[in-house]
Amino acid sequence: MPTKTITKRDGRIVPFDPFCISSAISSAVKATSGKFDLPEIKITERVTDKVIRQITESSSVEDIQDLIIKTLREDSFDDIAKCFEDYRNERNKARELALLAKKNQFIYEYSNAENAATGSVYDSNANVAAKNIATLNAEIPKQDAIKLNRYRVVKMLHKLYGDQAPDYEKDLNSHIIYKNDENSFSFGTVPYCVAINCYPFMQNGLKDLGGLSAAPKNLDSFCGMFVNLIFAVSSQFAGAVAVASFFNMFDYFARKEWGDDYYLFTENRIARLKQHEGEEYGVSVNKQIEQYFQQIVYSINQPAGNRSFQSPFTNISYFDKNYWHGMFGHFYYPDGTQPQWESINWLQKKFMQWFNHERTKCVLTFPVETVALLSDGKNKILDEEWAEFVAKMYSEGHSFFTYISDNVDSLSSCCRLRNELSDNTFSFTNGLTGESTGSKSVITLNINRIVQDWTKTNVKMTFPTEFPTYLETILDRVYKYHTAYNELLKELYDANMLPVYKAGFISMKQQYLTIGINGINEAAEYMGIDVSDNKSYEGFTNTILKTISRENSSHKTDELLFNTEFVPGESLGVKNANWDKEDGYFSPRDCYNSYFFLPESDTNIIEKFKLHGRRYVSNLDGGSALHCNLAEHLTRNQYSKLLQIAVKEGTNYFTFNVKNTVCRECGHISKHTLDKCPKCGSENIDYATRIIGYLRLISNFSKPRQEEASKRYYGNMNSDA
Repeated sequence: MPTKTITKRDGRIVPFDPFCISSAISSAVKATSGKFDLPEIKITERVTDKVIRQITESSSVEDIQDLIIKTLREDSFDDIAKCFEDYRNERNKARELALLAKKNQFIYEYSNAENAATGSVYDSNANVAAKNIATLNAEIPKQDAIKLNRYRVVKMLHKLYGDQAPDYEKDLNSHIIYKNDENSFSFGTVPYCVAINCYPFMQNGLKDLGGLSAAPKNLDSFCGMFVNLIFAVSSQFAGAVAVASFFNMFDYFARKEWGDDYYLFTENRIARLKQHEGEEYGVSVNKQIEQYFQQIVYSINQPAGNRSFQSPFTNISYFDKNYWHGMFGHFYYPDGTQPQWESINWLQKKFMQWFNHERTKCVLTFPVETVALLSDGKNKILDEEWAEFVAKMYSEGHSFFTYISDNVDSLSSCCRLRNELSDNTFSFTNGLTGESTGSKSVITLNINRIVQDWTKTNVKMTFPTEFPTYLETILDRVYKYHTAYNELLKELYDANMLPVYKAGFISMKQQYLTIGINGINEAAEYMGIDVSDNKSYEGFTNTILKTISRENSSHKTDELLFNTEFVPGESLGVKNANWDKEDGYFSPRDCYNSYFFLPESDTNIIEKFKLHGRRYVSNLDGGSALHCNLAEHLTRNQYSKLLQIAVKEGTNYFTFNVKNTVCRECGHISKHTLDKCPKCGSENIDYATRIIGYLRLISNFSKPRQEEASKRYYGNMNSDA
C-alpha cells in the first residue's frame, strides 16, 4: 500500500504519521475534566482509526484537524472536541502573532538598512537603486511566494511521479540546489528570461499583449511603443529581456522617415522643424536620432512598479557584417522589404558611441550590450572593420560584452547563440544575444557542498571515475524538478496566462531549462587543487561539466531542452558561502563567484583568457562570462591583441571592467579609477562597476557584495604581460 502523505502549513508534503493524530487526541482527552464511558486510550484509538480512513492525498494539517473535531462530535465527545478546537485556535493565534512580529521586525530592519540590497533577506539585488515603501512592499510577500512556489512544484512532482517523486524541499533545504528567483512573483511560477522575436510587434504592436497600441507607423511611435514593449514583456518574466533586432527596427522606421541614404547626410538633413522664442529652426537627423536614443535609454532605466521598483533588465546586441547576414540576411519586414546592412551598420556604431559618451553624464545600467563577432577559429576576427571598432570602443572606456564564434550559423533565431539544437550550446541568461530563446527555469548546483558530501564516503583519488555517478543521481532529481516546473508553465500557457508566448514573441520549446553552477572553485580548493591554468584544475572542472553536458543531452525531449551555465549568483554566491560555513563545510571565502579563476587573486589577463577558453568552457553549454577587471584602460592595439588571443584560446564571452569614478559632490563621472574628482577635487566619491553582468554604483551593492568588490584584483596589461 502506498504511503499516505499530507501537506504541512508551510507547503511541504510529508509522510503521514498516525502518532501525531493520536497524540493530539490524547492531549485533548486529558485536558477535559469530564467522565467518559471509555478509557482515554480507547477513545484515542477509536477516533484516530476513523480519521485515518478519511485522509486523502490532498489532505492538509487543517483538513485533518477538521476531521478530528467532526469525528469527536459525531461520537458525542463534544467536550473533547471543544477542548481540541480551543487549543487549535490558541495555537493558530500564537503562530499568527509570531509571524506578524517577525514581519514587523523585518520592516524595522529593512527601513534602517544601508540600502535596498542589504535590507533584502531573500534576494538582494543592486538593480534596486532606491530604498522606499515600494521596495519594502515588494519584500514582504517574498517568503509566502517561496512557500507557494515550492508547494506547487511538489504537487506537480507527485502528480507526475507518484511515490517515486524526489524530495524537492529536502534538496533545497540541504542547499545542494537553489531555485533561482523563486520569489519574483507572488505565486512563484514564472518563466525566467527571454530573447524575443519582434516580428509580432512590427505586425500588431502591443495588442497581442493586452495593450491598446497597434503596430508602430513611424519612428516616433516606434520609440515610445518599444519602451512599452520592454516593460510589458519584462513584467511577465523573472529576469532579463533581450531584443536582438532593435537596430533593424529602428533603422526601418528611420529609412521610412528620411530615406534609405539618411545615414550619409545626418548632419545636413533636417529631421523636423522646431520653434524657440518665435524663431523656427531645423533639427538635424543626427540630433533627432540622439534624442530618440535618449528617450529609450532613460525610459528603460526608470524603476518599474510591477518589478519591485527595479528597472527592466534589458539587453541589446550589435553584430558584425558576417553575423548580421547570418542572422537577418533572409529576414523580411511585414511590408515585404528587407533590412539594409549599410544603414544598420552605421546606426549600431552611432548608438555605441553615443551611449559611451552618455555614461559620462549618468550611471546608465541598461541596456546591457553584447557585440557578436565571427572569427576564423584561429587568430583573427573576419570583419576587420568591426574588430578595430570594438578595440577602439574598449580603449575609449566603454564597457560591453563581446561574443566570438567561428560559425556564422551559431547565432540564429532558434536558440540563444548557436544553431545546433542537437547540441545544447551557449545560452548565458544575462547575455541573451539571439532571438526567440531564453531560460524557463534555473536551478543552481552548489558544487562545493556536493563534492564535499561525496568525499564523506569516497576517496578523493577516485574523483574522475566515481564522482560522475554520484552527480548523475542528483541531476536526475533536478531534471524532474525542471520538468515539473515546465508542466506548471504549460498549465499557465493553456490557460492563456502567458501572452508573450501566445503572441509568437517566443516559443516554450525554444527555451532552456538551465542547470546553474556555483562554488566550483571552492570545491577544487577543498580537493587540494590550485585554481589556475593547470592540468589538475582543467581535469577537475571538465569531469563535472562533461557529466552535466552529457546528461543534458540524454534528458532532452521534443519539448525539453537543458543547458548549463556559470550563473552570475549576485545574492546566491553569498548565500551558498554562508550556508556552507554554518553547516561546517569547507568555505574559504564569503562569496562564491562564477569564473574559472578567483577574483581576488592576481591571475594575469592572459591566463584569465586561457581559463575561459575552449579547454574549459567547451562543455559549459550555457556559457560563462569572463569579467576581466583592469586597473586602467588599455590601448587600442592592446585590446586588438586580446581579441586575437580570445580567438586563439576560444574565449567566446567576455568584458573588461575599469571602475568609473563618480563624484558625490558635483556629479562628475570619469571613465578612470581615481582617488578624487578631477573636476572639483572632492574625495567624496563612489565607483561604478559591474556587480555581475550589469553596471551599478558600488554603494548600491549589498554589504556582502561591497566587501567582495573591495577584494577584486584589477590587473594591468603591462605588468601582467
